[in-house]
Amino acid sequence: MRISIGSDHGGFNLKQDVINYLISKGYDVVDKGCDSVESVHYPIYANLVCEDLQKGNCDYGILICTTGFGMCMCANKHKGIRSATVRCTDEAFLTRSHNDANVLCLGAKYTNIEEAKEIIDTFLNTPFAGGRHQIRVDMIKKTEDK
Repeated sequence: MRISIGSDHGGFNLKQDVINYLISKGYDVVDKGCDSVESVHYPIYANLVCEDLQKGNCDYGILICTTGFGMCMCANKHKGIRSATVRCTDEAFLTRSHNDANVLCLGAKYTNIEEAKEIIDTFLNTPFAGGRHQIRVDMIKKTEDK
């Protein structure tokens, strides 16, 4: 499984820890930046990660900023991206199983690396339930086409 990951300066340190964790679990990780804690604009990195998914270069994306909200807002502007800011494993499970989310957003101010590991494991290992949830995801896709 190939995962594209990006952060702004507020998420840089957590991103580095997440990358190390993902590599230790055997995932192929594509780091789209940023490269330090120097202030940057988060949409740049959200866009790069989402483009990896849209082009089929990666299976999932992970975006990290201070709250997770800015990255999530930007990611959801991209066709085919279903992004969610997640704070616990229950939310990770539900957004994968009900919404078929393909981009996980984390807030570095509110999520430590141990919590992030549990959230990521749940997100990456939870299948989409389909059924009535597929109808709703299809409705989201139709909205994108407007």
